[in-house]
Amino acid sequence: MEIPSSLRKEHDELLSILEAAMAESGKVGEMAQIVSDRLMPHFRREEELALPQLGILTLSGVGRVEQPEEIHKLTDRMKEELPRMLEEHVQIAIALEALRIEAESAGMKEYVEFADRLLLHAQMEEEILYPTALLIGSYVKQVLMTRA
Repeated sequence: MEIPSSLRKEHDELLSILEAAMAESGKVGEMAQIVSDRLMPHFRREEELALPQLGILTLSGVGRVEQPEEIHKLTDRMKEELPRMLEEHVQIAIALEALRIEAESAGMKEYVEFADRLLLHAQMEEEILYPTALLIGSYVKQVLMTRA
């Protein structure tokens, strides 16, 4: 199971901007470090538990599902971790607001835009990606139970 390349690229782009923000001196760099401290473990958890299921989707809707048992296990783990992941979004949002305030006051528009973009990314995860990953896992579980 592979994470869709568009999601991996988006994570990489966000992290690249965050790295640049961390290299800034003063409060902007400090706030960016706090965002990173909260974001990195969250991204790792997402890439382990929530995004691999999305890799089985195809535009045509046809294709063979590889490792259905693994998808089922990942989805069960994701269900267990979901409250934690959602709380991480809250903590990341708090850190992003602090970064946003400092970046705005320093005239660093690129990091204000970064904060807005990352908040939108988290919203998209909550509204689309997480429910889709759970739906895929439920479907795969149902298929596995039907086969048994």
